[in-house]
Amino acid sequence: MAEHNELGKLGEELAVEFLQKKGYDILETNWVFQKAEIDIIAQKENILAIVEVKTRSSIDFGLPQDFVKPKKIQLLVKAVNEYVISNDLDVEIRFDIIAVYKEGKNHKIEHIEDAFYHF
Repeated sequence: MAEHNELGKLGEELAVEFLQKKGYDILETNWVFQKAEIDIIAQKENILAIVEVKTRSSIDFGLPQDFVKPKKIQLLVKAVNEYVISNDLDVEIRFDIIAVYKEGKNHKIEHIEDAFYHF
C-alpha cells in the first residue's frame, strides 16, 4: 500500500476512536454510493454525522480541512441522501470534518462540526 494510503487509513482509524470516545456510534466506514465515498457515518442521539476525514503528514501546505472541495461536498450530499432513504432514517444530518495531522511525534485531531457552513 502506498504511504499516503497508509496515512489516510491511520487517520480514519484515529478519527473512529476519537468519535467513539465522544459517545458516537459508528454506523459505517468507507460507505460508497456511485462515485461518492463517505469516510465515516456516525450517530449520536438524533444527529447523523457524515464525517470526511482529511489526514496530512504536516500542515505546511495548508490545513487538512482546506482540501475538501465543492465537488466532494456535492457527492457527499448525494450519497447521504441515498443512505438516509435506503435506511429509512429520521435524523438530523450534520456534515463534519475531522482533520488529522502530525505535530511533532503525535497526531493532532481537530473535529469541525457543521464544517460545510464554515467555508
